[in-house]
Amino acid sequence: MSLADTSIQDQVKSYYGKQLKRSEDLQTDVTCSKPCIPLSKSACEAMTLVHPEVTQRYFGCGLVVPEKLEGCKVLDLGSGSGRDCFALSKLVGPNGHVTGVDMTDEQIQISRKYISYHQEKFNYKEANVDFVQGYIEKLGAAGIQYNRFDILISNCVICLCPDKKAVFEEAYRVLKEGGEMYFSDMYASEPLDEKLKKDSMLWGEGLAGALYWKDLISLVKQCGFSTPYLVTASHIEIKKDQVLQKIGAVKYASGTFRFFKVPLDGNTKKACVTYQGTVTEHQDQLRFDSIHTFKKDQAVEVDGELALVLKTSRFASHFLIQPIECEAPVKDNTQQYCHLNPFLLADRLGSSIQKCSKTQTDGPCASQTKATSKEAESKS
Repeated sequence: MSLADTSIQDQVKSYYGKQLKRSEDLQTDVTCSKPCIPLSKSACEAMTLVHPEVTQRYFGCGLVVPEKLEGCKVLDLGSGSGRDCFALSKLVGPNGHVTGVDMTDEQIQISRKYISYHQEKFNYKEANVDFVQGYIEKLGAAGIQYNRFDILISNCVICLCPDKKAVFEEAYRVLKEGGEMYFSDMYASEPLDEKLKKDSMLWGEGLAGALYWKDLISLVKQCGFSTPYLVTASHIEIKKDQVLQKIGAVKYASGTFRFFKVPLDGNTKKACVTYQGTVTEHQDQLRFDSIHTFKKDQAVEVDGELALVLKTSRFASHFLIQPIECEAPVKDNTQQYCHLNPFLLADRLGSSIQKCSKTQTDGPCASQTKATSKEAESKS
């Protein structure tokens, strides 16, 4: 890691550990994007059970709740105060496990403080969540085991990392074959000027380190992953005039992508797939991303890569997959990826980010959140 990268990491650690005390202190309004895929009932309930102090120190930019979590081993890259980890620890159940890794002392202390609280809240005999201090660019050095995890999540953290290739390379190593990375992050509408990349405040806000969205596609494929799938997106509102003056014409969006560690020698023939309606709380249909919704018992033709993803991932037992012969190879041309543009999807969804609290008091869990937060405060 270069001296410049180390300096950026130190600035980000100070920003999130000492300068920001609550999510409202951020200069951008990135934490309340409306999902195009509504939260399931169990996911909504899990979010409302997280302790209020954990939620108050949450700085994410989306919702990272993939389907089929029961019994999974999950790793949260840049877990912060632990909000997503605690919610997912409820969803994976007592036979699953969630590990959070974060570089910031103050955030790790908060997350560890509430491990026992959530264990009791979920009525688990043993805690199924732990937190490791370390850098997501160096997961092995932090003691994270390779080829261990079913799912990696991350919520508005990769934009804070100067060496994104290292992050995705480490993510690839710690995932099992067939494993998934499902994460929300900030993206820029165009490549960023070098002057923006030297601004410490813009780094802390994630703006200086946001990837140009097209670069994400080539980067993750270089690391061995499948092509990304865009799940949802929202425009990001910049609050302060001084920030707007710095970024100029650059626009930002929050995007949730998913991609998979597929076998390098896997069969990539086009296939006819039929969803069997067996994923919990998705019996009628499974919405995979913004363009693929699989309805129960309806056969759908998919390309070879998506067929391979479904065949080798945790979704395999939920689909009938019949290969189709004689498929012409698809050229790896970035122009074909326009459907992965988070700005176009945000336009289509009309989901400009609205101001709301980090407990989603204006969101899908509003009534449950208020009652649960009061209960938690009275017990803490």
